[in-house]
Amino acid sequence: MRLRSSTLSLRRALLAAALLSTLTGAQAFAAGKLVWAVGVDADSLDPHRTTTWESWATFDLLYDSLLQFDAEGKVVPNLAKSWDVAPDGKAYTFHLNPGMQCSDGTPLDANDVKYTLDRAFDSKNPSVMKAGFGPVTAVTVEDPLTVKFTLSSPFGAFLAFMGEPFASIICDSNQALGKEYGSSKAIGSGPFMVKSWVKGDRMVLVPNPRFKNYGRPVANPGPPAIDELIIRRMPEAQARLAALETGEVQIATPPLDDVETVRNSSKMTLQTADKTGSTIFFEFTTTRPPFNDERVRKAVAYAVDPDAAIDIVFGDVAKREHCAVGPGVFGNDESWCATQGYQYDPEKAKALLKEAGFGPDKPLDVTVMTWPDDNREKILQVFQNQLQQVGIKATIELMDIGTLNARVKQENETKTGKGSFNMMGWGWYDPDILYNLWHSPGAYAGYQTPELDAILDKTRTTLDPVERMKHVRDAQTYLLTHAVQVPLYTPGWNWIYGVRNEVKGFKVSAFNRPIFNDVTVQ
Repeated sequence: MRLRSSTLSLRRALLAAALLSTLTGAQAFAAGKLVWAVGVDADSLDPHRTTTWESWATFDLLYDSLLQFDAEGKVVPNLAKSWDVAPDGKAYTFHLNPGMQCSDGTPLDANDVKYTLDRAFDSKNPSVMKAGFGPVTAVTVEDPLTVKFTLSSPFGAFLAFMGEPFASIICDSNQALGKEYGSSKAIGSGPFMVKSWVKGDRMVLVPNPRFKNYGRPVANPGPPAIDELIIRRMPEAQARLAALETGEVQIATPPLDDVETVRNSSKMTLQTADKTGSTIFFEFTTTRPPFNDERVRKAVAYAVDPDAAIDIVFGDVAKREHCAVGPGVFGNDESWCATQGYQYDPEKAKALLKEAGFGPDKPLDVTVMTWPDDNREKILQVFQNQLQQVGIKATIELMDIGTLNARVKQENETKTGKGSFNMMGWGWYDPDILYNLWHSPGAYAGYQTPELDAILDKTRTTLDPVERMKHVRDAQTYLLTHAVQVPLYTPGWNWIYGVRNEVKGFKVSAFNRPIFNDVTVQ
């Protein structure tokens, strides 16, 4: 009996060991750890030192901002429970919630707000997003819960920027971290804190026990429920998909060509970002022929069929975009924008080209540029074929986004040479993006006129929503009817998420903000 008892005990021990070994895989995450696989690592924990999306998304987890965006992209109170605007639009007074704390237990109050803005406007080392704050000339602490911003002129995008992760409030206790701040450590008031960061590999975040939700579109009023959020870098999309299928990771961006694999899997679901504020569009080198001729720009607009191209390349994970501003942004009205732009009409494209002096005996030969990834090259090849059907030979050039930005400006500053245009993409939270792109001298030194400048000035300085909407529509009408900007599709990036079934409560809010506050792992 003792031998049998010992044998039974041994068998039970072996069974338990085997079960424990099995649980080291996907089921081990029932303990509350979540792995999110990303293609690119963040490059800083400091909201004033980078503009990358990966860092931006991390800022949203570590910090909080005075205001927030709700699920529809509307600005709502957050750290600031209310605000007053001066009659002339040149001053904003924010009233903060009482009792707020940074993750290190220090109070978060008006002094932290002033510290953040003083740092952003530092003459020697300003924030790379300084322009987003607008014409701020002073920040005054009126009392611990009241802070006043003074502007040199009205700025219509000011409140929206106060909800941006780039405008995160940086606790002044970060000063004590010295050079470690931003590179390995950060003190904020967001839902998570940094536990560790091995650059190029993974960042481990843990819940901030002092977090209180004031404006985020979540149900959970306090710290996140999961024990750890591990943001793991996996550059290869196929590797991310394989890890998602085995349970090695719980959330990841799959390859676009394998979207149906995720959809058809019994282990996971597909979530697509909506109201991303992003759009992909054509813009032209208008400082020399042939695109200084509006008829040729319109010919390109009529020659391409974005709906067919989207169906071929993206299926239903991208949509036709008709507006000059992306979904979720003030002024984005697809039905109205469609009346201002262009429908596929190859015969009209041929007629415009003939009118401009091009045809079989004088074909139009141009260069079109874009940057790779997220199937942009594939859809541009479809557009290339469509342009060929009306007599436009478009040679594709691919380059990284930094090179593309520089090249587009260089093309506009060159008065002679082969004609060129490009397929560009931008994502922003406010129609002020149109001012940044097209108001003289312009982001790329491209198309500019005094008439357009005057319209864009009004979009920036008008605060009344009804009046501002009128000016935003005027700006879009001008850009679309003159074929300065030809919208194509949205979103411009692979903003889709494969989510395993054991993950509950994950959501993607406006402007592609992954939110983990309500997440549990079962």
